[in-house]
Amino acid sequence: MAETHVLFVEDDDVIREATQLALERDGFRVTAMPDGLSGLDAFRAQRPDIALLDVMLPGMDGVSLCRRIRDESTVPVIMLSARADSIDVVLGLEAGADDYVTKPFDGSVLMARIRAVLRRFGHAGGAGDRGDEAPGDGGLLVFGDLEVDTEGMEVRKGGAPVALTPTEMRLLLEFSSAPGTVLSRDKLLERVWDYGWGGDTRVVDVHVQRLRAKIGQDRIETVRGFGYKLKS
Repeated sequence: MAETHVLFVEDDDVIREATQLALERDGFRVTAMPDGLSGLDAFRAQRPDIALLDVMLPGMDGVSLCRRIRDESTVPVIMLSARADSIDVVLGLEAGADDYVTKPFDGSVLMARIRAVLRRFGHAGGAGDRGDEAPGDGGLLVFGDLEVDTEGMEVRKGGAPVALTPTEMRLLLEFSSAPGTVLSRDKLLERVWDYGWGGDTRVVDVHVQRLRAKIGQDRIETVRGFGYKLKS
């Protein structure tokens, strides 16, 4: 983990300094910025491995910053929100964030969520990395006009390439490995987000919405009370 570079954007001096120290003690290299504009500049100049963004930032809020980062990169993003029930959580996920953590947060919880995201993105190798276990490895899967290349990690719709974030790709791989099978939100949290504990299913719902917008709204079906399934 010593080479993992974290961009941390937080306007509260106490939280920023304490969290930076905790991350550095855990072996991360940290660039800490106090506002959205300096955070965007730091992202463009240094290209970190992961970004931690507070929702409420001066100059440019965290949701807008996340959207700007996502326009330029698929780097993993975790949003930090002071209100678990806030619409800011959903807005952050819709802007392209991969996960979120509610403040005040326990340091061990934050570290666990960072490592889970990094494993999904292939930055944290070792026995815990599921990168070599992606479902459906071994060829081209075709669902109507949708093609999923599980070896090249590429997706095409009607012959045109579809740009997916790594989280969206892992979600699609889970669906395409079992077309027609209903996958519960809890199961998707476990398989895609690497949650070994209960998590907020809004993360799943928003990512399914984003995936539908890219591969076709009718491709993934909602099964009320159970979850989602890919139409075969």
